[in-house]
Amino acid sequence: MILVIAADIGYNHDSVADERGTMLGNGDVYMELKNFEGILERVPEMPRPMRVILAGSDGENMLRGIFAAQEKGLAQPVLVGDRARTITVLERFGLEREPYTMVDVPPGHNITQAAIDIVNSGDGDVLMRGNIPTRDFLMPVLDKSNHLRTERLMSHVSLASLPEYPKLLAMSDMTIIIKPNMTQKKEIIRNMADALQAFGYEKPKFALLSLVEKVTFHMQDTVEAQRLVTEQKQRPFADCELWGPIAYDLILSKEACRLKNYECPYSGGGFDGIVAPDLSTANVLVKSWLIHAHAVTCGAVVGARVPIALTSRSANEEETYLSLVFCAVLDAWRKRTHREPHAI
Repeated sequence: MILVIAADIGYNHDSVADERGTMLGNGDVYMELKNFEGILERVPEMPRPMRVILAGSDGENMLRGIFAAQEKGLAQPVLVGDRARTITVLERFGLEREPYTMVDVPPGHNITQAAIDIVNSGDGDVLMRGNIPTRDFLMPVLDKSNHLRTERLMSHVSLASLPEYPKLLAMSDMTIIIKPNMTQKKEIIRNMADALQAFGYEKPKFALLSLVEKVTFHMQDTVEAQRLVTEQKQRPFADCELWGPIAYDLILSKEACRLKNYECPYSGGGFDGIVAPDLSTANVLVKSWLIHAHAVTCGAVVGARVPIALTSRSANEEETYLSLVFCAVLDAWRKRTHREPHAI
C-alpha cells in the first residue's frame, strides 16, 4: 500500500470520509491514498492511451505490467529490444496476439538509446525501464545530449503499501542521487512533494530520516536535516512540511516515541513520505519492505522531460503496472497545472 499516515494530525476516527481521503478535525478531507486499490480513480480521462516505450522488452513482469495497463486503456506498448527473446516471453504468457509495436535492436546496439530516440521523435509519451541494469538505463537518460534532463533535478520516488501502515508511504531517492548534498536534497523533496500533489495531497508531511533524532555534529545528515527544516519554515522551497532529523522507529511507531520520550505529532501514521539521507539507505529500506514486510511498491523518475517508469527488475507484474499508473497521474497533473519541465 502507499504509506500515508493520518494519526496525530487531527484525525478523528469517528469522522466519516470515503476511501479517497481522511476526514480531518476541521472538516477538510486530506486526499491521502490508503492503498493502491483506488489509485486508478486518480487517473483523469485520457484522450488516448500513453505510448509507453519499454527499453529492454524481454523482462517478463515488465511485459505483463505494460499489457495490464493496456487492458485498462492506459498504455499502448512499444517494445524495444531483442525481438526473438521478447516474442519467446510473450508466447510464454499468451500475450503474443495482443496489439503492440516491436522495435528490434540488433546485438551490440544500445537499447535504452533506441528507446530514447523514439521518445525524442515524438512517438513516445512515457519511457519505461525493462530488463536492463539500472546503470545502463540511467546513463543515456542522464546524458544531456538526449534532452530528457530539465531545469529540475531528476530523482526517483517510490510509493509503498506496507501491511501495518494506514496509508501509502513515499520514499526518495533510492535510484539516482547516490549521496545528495543540501541543494540536491531540496530538489528531492520538491519532486516528492510534486508527486504526491499529483495524487491530490496538500502539504504532505515528510520525515528526514537519520540514524538518530538528535543533531550530532559528527553526523552530517542530522545537521543538514535541521537546516532543511529551519529553511523550509523561514523560506519555503517545497509545498510540504518537514520534520527531522528523526530515526526510523520514531517515524513509524508511537510506542517507540513513548519509550524514548520523543514528541512528534506525525509519528505512527502521520508521515506521507520519508526522505533518506542517501541512496543506499533508501534502496535497502525499500527492498527490505518488499522481502520482509511483503510490501507492494511502484516507482517513477520525477523531474525528467517525460515521465519515466522505473522499478526493480525483480518487481512483479502489479508493481510495474502501478508504476505506469503513477506516470499517468503525474503526467496529467503536470499538464493540467502547466508544470511540465523544459528540456535543457
